[in-house]
Amino acid sequence: MIRTFTIEEGQRPTKEQLEEVKAAKNRAPQFDEDSPELSPAMMKAFECSAARRNRRQKKA
Repeated sequence: MIRTFTIEEGQRPTKEQLEEVKAAKNRAPQFDEDSPELSPAMMKAFECSAARRNRRQKKA
């Protein structure tokens, strides 16, 4: 389940929101047909593309 929070500029998250985020950090990912677990080769390709994207963003 995806849960989103919208926090406006200058607004602070509530205590309940912070606790929910901390609890989610400890949960294992849940894979399904829409977001399957990546194979080692796909994970490496994803990491390379993310690193390339991050290098480009730093130059801009």
